[in-house]
Amino acid sequence: MLRPESIRIFTGYAILTGDANIKGTGGVDGDNTEPRGITSQCSPQCGPTDGFLQSEDSDGVSVSFEFTRDQTVTGSALIRWNIGEVKWLEASYPANGQGVLQIVDPDMNLDPKAVDKFDTNVWSDSDSGGIKLTMTETGEATGIFQGTVYFTTNFQSSGNRLHVAEGDTVTGEYKDRTLPAPYTPADQLRLTSTTFIGTVVPPLERAPATNPRIVDSFGNAITGSVKVGQQIQITADLTNGQDRDQPFAYLVQVQDGNGVTVSLSWITGTLTAGQSLNPAQSWTPTASGTYTAQIFVWQSIDNPNALSPPLSTTINVA
Repeated sequence: MLRPESIRIFTGYAILTGDANIKGTGGVDGDNTEPRGITSQCSPQCGPTDGFLQSEDSDGVSVSFEFTRDQTVTGSALIRWNIGEVKWLEASYPANGQGVLQIVDPDMNLDPKAVDKFDTNVWSDSDSGGIKLTMTETGEATGIFQGTVYFTTNFQSSGNRLHVAEGDTVTGEYKDRTLPAPYTPADQLRLTSTTFIGTVVPPLERAPATNPRIVDSFGNAITGSVKVGQQIQITADLTNGQDRDQPFAYLVQVQDGNGVTVSLSWITGTLTAGQSLNPAQSWTPTASGTYTAQIFVWQSIDNPNALSPPLSTTINVA
C-alpha cells in the first residue's frame, strides 16, 4: 500500500488556440477575428504552462501517461463552445446613477493568462444609437465579463456614459459567435437584456382601478334595477400610481346570465403622473335579466399587459 507521503500530484495545462485553417467571415475565436492557431515552440518538451494546442469546436483533448512499460493511463475531455448569457445586475437604476451589465461566456476567455476584454452595444429609449461598452473579465480565467454604464439625463452619450430619461428601458446586447452544434462557425446569436430607469412599480399597480359602479348619463349612481332601453354608464376610479405618463386602454365587457358576451367596448388615453380619472363606457340593455360587467385596464389594445386587476359589478335589468 502506498503511504500518503509517497503520493505525488503533477499538474499542467495547454492553451487551446483555435485552428488557423478554419476561416469564416464571423471568425471562430469569439472576438470576430480569425483564430490564432498558435502551436507550441518548445516541442518536443514543454513546461506546465507554455504548451499551445490547435483545436476547434467538436474536438476532444486527451492525455496519456505511461507509468510502466506495459501500463498506460489516459484521460479525455470534450472541446465545446458555450451559449453566452447577458444580464443587468439590477432590474432598475436611478436616472443619474450607474448600472452594471454582465456577460458570462467561457468562450471569450481567449487568454487564460490575462484579463480579456471586448466591446458590446448598449442603448436606451432616449438614445437608440447608444454606446460601445467595454466588457472586462473579472479575473484571468473566469469567463465572466462586466461593464459599468453611467446614466445621465443632462448630457449626451459619450464613452461609457448613456443618455436616458425617467421611464426609459435600457438594453444591453451580446452577439455570441462561438456557438455549439448545430450552429456553424459562421452563425451568431443575438442575446439582449433590459433594465428600467426609475422606480419600478409592480405591473398591477401602475394604473389600479377601484370602485366599479353604474351611473346614469349625469353621473348619478344607480342603486336599483335598470330598465330595458335605459342607457347607463359603467365606470370606475383609475389612478396613475407612477411618476411618469401611462398610456392605457379601459375595456368593459358585459355578459348575460349564461356567460354570453352581449357588449364589448373600450376607450384609450394617457394618464399623466399621479393623475386620477373616471373613464366610463355606455351600455343600453335590450332584455331583462342579470348581467355582469367586467372592467379591464390594459396598456393598450394591441398590448394587453394588465395595469390593474380586473373588476366586475352586477347589473339587474327589469
